[in-house]
Amino acid sequence: MNLRLIGIGTGVLIILSLPLAGAIAGPDFAGQDDGKGGGVLSSLGLAGPSSGRSSSERSSSGPSGTSAPAAAPAPAQPGPPEQPRTDSRCGPELSSPQGVEAQTCVMVGEGQTWGRSYYRNTSGRALAAVLTVMGPAGRTVQIRCALGAGDEPGLCETPKEASTGAPDGYSAVAEFAVPDDEGALLLRSGSNSPAPGDG
Repeated sequence: MNLRLIGIGTGVLIILSLPLAGAIAGPDFAGQDDGKGGGVLSSLGLAGPSSGRSSSERSSSGPSGTSAPAAAPAPAQPGPPEQPRTDSRCGPELSSPQGVEAQTCVMVGEGQTWGRSYYRNTSGRALAAVLTVMGPAGRTVQIRCALGAGDEPGLCETPKEASTGAPDGYSAVAEFAVPDDEGALLLRSGSNSPAPGDG
């Protein structure tokens, strides 16, 4: 009778010890692939590099394994605005014995034409300049500029007017003089002036 009870008790202990042994072995925390998607770490997106996913893929995956949307690329920084094209037709650089240097041009850009004269006054006194642009059909634009007594380079420029006809139909002339009643002319510089020594 005692042997029979001992046998039954031993059988019960063996049956009860099997789930306990499985619990001690524990789940697959190493993230090893069992052919069905891996262990707990793999399902949470925490598996190591051996899982075959890059660090960027791991960081973009949520707990359910779905990918988060990628961040939009930053827009490209715009460069400096492109300057409009300006063409010029200039005469030679001229100078006078009284200390005036000038070069006069016809400027063309964005459907407009205007005159510009670059100058330097080394005469030691204030001077006056008159810049005139002559265009097709007798069109004329004129402006007066004051030149200080300093010898810093400067420019005199007429207002811009809508272009009419071909660019070579325009010419510009700048006249530099002493600003008094006599108006002694010191230098005349034109966009079509001959170069010095051309006769």
